[in-house]
Amino acid sequence: MPAMENIAGNLFLIGLMGAGKTTLGKHIAQILNRPFYDSDQEICKRTGVSIPTIFELEGEQGFRDREAAMIDELTALDNIVLATGGGAVMREENHRRLRERGTVVYLHACPDVLLERTRCDTNRPLLQVADPLAKLQELYNVRDSVYRSAAHIVIEANRQNCHKTAENLLQAWAQKQA
Repeated sequence: MPAMENIAGNLFLIGLMGAGKTTLGKHIAQILNRPFYDSDQEICKRTGVSIPTIFELEGEQGFRDREAAMIDELTALDNIVLATGGGAVMREENHRRLRERGTVVYLHACPDVLLERTRCDTNRPLLQVADPLAKLQELYNVRDSVYRSAAHIVIEANRQNCHKTAENLLQAWAQKQA
């Protein structure tokens, strides 16, 4: 494990749903003794309703507007760990704010692994379709290059356990700052 005192600034985790942003983010925040935020969870706290309810009432555009405001607010904080929603970086303003206000890490995982992790989760409106694997593959095809362009660091998050992925991420972040 790298020396934690060498790691400064914000850490922002991006990637598709099921990549492990929230799980890994909480773990890293605990290691670094920093506040952890999940932009989707913060939106739910503020609105008092679930993401699927926001999609149902306001559509994806309404949700994305709320998400942009939340990303702006959270990225303005100091020394935090933030897990973003899977589609957050698709909006240019979010992409820019994340890159300018912290270190962006893309947790890369393949669609079949993502499906395995999200199969039983009904809180993912984009996966409430007849063929969720095809939807994940479609999202991956569209978003992978955007995630890579937003990221300062890319970490493989396919099959490793959370502790090993966290160690790899912290090591890469420390090296980037050295």
